[in-house]
Amino acid sequence: MDLLVVGGGPAGLATALHAARAGLDVTVWEQRAGIVDKACGEGLMPGAVAALAALGVHPPGHDLRGIRYVAGPRRVDADFGAGPGRGVRRTTLHALLREAVLAAGVRVDQRTARNVEQDQDGVVVDGTRAAHLVAADGLHSPIRRALGLNRPHRHPLRHGLRRHYALAPWSDRVEVHWAREAEAYVTPVAGDLVGVAVLTTARRSFDDHLASFPELRERLAGAGVAGPVRGAGPLRQVASARTAGRVLLVGDAAGYVDALTGEGIALALAQAPAAVRAVISGDLAAYEREWRRLTRRYRWLTHALLGATRKPPARAALLLVAQRLPWLFSATVAMLARPADERAGSGRPSG
Repeated sequence: MDLLVVGGGPAGLATALHAARAGLDVTVWEQRAGIVDKACGEGLMPGAVAALAALGVHPPGHDLRGIRYVAGPRRVDADFGAGPGRGVRRTTLHALLREAVLAAGVRVDQRTARNVEQDQDGVVVDGTRAAHLVAADGLHSPIRRALGLNRPHRHPLRHGLRRHYALAPWSDRVEVHWAREAEAYVTPVAGDLVGVAVLTTARRSFDDHLASFPELRERLAGAGVAGPVRGAGPLRQVASARTAGRVLLVGDAAGYVDALTGEGIALALAQAPAAVRAVISGDLAAYEREWRRLTRRYRWLTHALLGATRKPPARAALLLVAQRLPWLFSATVAMLARPADERAGSGRPSG
């Protein structure tokens, strides 16, 4: 086998699809059966929509024209400019990617990776040998930890909570509502379904957090709850490197700052072909370099926003600046909307 991918979420499935199209013998292991849901904002940036289209994957959902920031009476809008994004249920996206992978002849097994060993010629995972291994096993990647690539950090621990409501979207934008201790991200994902995700360091119930957003709570009043609350976190995860021997980390497993900018899926879709190119070339160091280029602006902007909004007065000041300098807010949103490989300059590894 040329490549074993551990993790059957969007990052792992996109990697497998790129590998199959490049002619590699690839297999995916995913420990969970069927289509997997996850606490996710479910908004695809235009760059992610374009990356999926290049793979022949066209998810249905709700077009997103831009982003709106809301804090009490203050609000500011910015359009994507690079075409619409897409609000889509995580389960829908997962199902479409899985169908594409299976149609490409990739084997998807329900298996858990427990023991990883490697030598100069390949990797052995629980007795199965492959020339290379991609770990796309998520935010708390067991493989990242097993390889000694997990790096602790002392930043405040942020978590995410998400719930769906059965009502028609009132906007074609992702709305970001700011409160004292949290942000709420409202994403239309269908003509009759809205997702609300809360990001915060405060450990409270979803309903307790929703009480901090009176305008949003009023909007949702009377709407039916469509499914349970799902949680994820701590969000910040740091990896000391993206490769170890013949193993590459892709997606959230490679390190994650925060969901603040909504770029998780877009970055995973850009990392997937970069990892496959490194495997084919035999130059895994090129993947580390390309990963840094692909994620540089995301890491810089997310760190800056987290620092700027850590204290409540700064949250209010940020929205005031966005109102007074709308061109700056629009330029930032336009940058986020572009494909990650375009933002990095060159989507190809150097050297």
